[in-house]
Amino acid sequence: MKHKKNKVQHVLGLSLLFLTLSCYSQPSKNDQIIELKQHIGTDQYPNIDAIIVAQNNKIIIEEYFNGFDKNKPHETRSSFKSITSLLAGIAIEQGFFKVEDEIGQFITEWANDSRGKIKVKDLLEMRSGLACEGFFDKGPDCESEMYETDDWLDYILNIPLRHEPGTKWEYSSMEPDLIGIIISRTSGQTLMDFADKYLFEPIGIDKCRWEITPDGRGYAAGSSYMKPLDMLKIAILVANKGIWKGKPVISSDWIKESTNCEIEVGMSFLYWSGIKNAITTSAKYGYFWYREVLQYKEIQTEVLFASGNGGQYMMVLEDYNAVITFTGSNYGNWKGKLPFDIVLKYLIPILKNQD
Repeated sequence: MKHKKNKVQHVLGLSLLFLTLSCYSQPSKNDQIIELKQHIGTDQYPNIDAIIVAQNNKIIIEEYFNGFDKNKPHETRSSFKSITSLLAGIAIEQGFFKVEDEIGQFITEWANDSRGKIKVKDLLEMRSGLACEGFFDKGPDCESEMYETDDWLDYILNIPLRHEPGTKWEYSSMEPDLIGIIISRTSGQTLMDFADKYLFEPIGIDKCRWEITPDGRGYAAGSSYMKPLDMLKIAILVANKGIWKGKPVISSDWIKESTNCEIEVGMSFLYWSGIKNAITTSAKYGYFWYREVLQYKEIQTEVLFASGNGGQYMMVLEDYNAVITFTGSNYGNWKGKLPFDIVLKYLIPILKNQD
């Protein structure tokens, strides 16, 4: 009996040891968040202003830094372009124009000009052929020059063609602004009113501080201010294929078409995040949305995302039924890509444990 008792005690002891080791080898979500927060604001992750993560339509992480909080709007920069993509889809569903339409019928200043042959789709894919480029310093970036003028539309109307429309991808803010102008002209509404009616109000976004052009238009290419939680709502809407709380806001067909990214942009956001030992490939472009494959250690997944200078992201991780919003202040440098490092080292492991 004594021998049997010692054997049972030995087995129980091993079980307790195994459980103890398991606890140490699999840190809890709170432990991982605490560790991440300890690095935010250091040289490792400077100028991260907000991180919000939702899985299965439920927020599981919501953290703010550098004086920001849930009620303080943040500049969206070019991540707003992806919102313009949604607005374009809504306008198309309303019958105001089609993706294959030539824009000369809407930008009537180009009605008898070769630039009028540019299609709506060319604008959405940033393959208009207009002589602007702001990604690889080929230039001119056009936006900086435009900001110095009193008439932004007049500036755009004087940009020449450099390539045949629909043939070459070059990043520019001119295309989304032209999409915004087309939406406004065809709908008979300001872009702000159109967005409120068809997108923001239906999903409960009550405040967007628009970037306003000198002639009073809502600038469709970026720099408007939104609360990070409202940016998260946009990502949730996309993840749910255009459905918000059981009601359709945008057709699932448009979500699929606009986020079916096939154009290689020749640059990896993951690479520029500085993460070591990751396998990187080029990001791909859709209609003002990006996709990129993320490969790091045992993780291999794909992220759909909107991107803005400084670290503004709305991300959809379909494999984990999750969405993530980042805001940041790393303007004009590679550290704006640090959220991809955070996603792989901290957030996906948390999502895997939650799933």
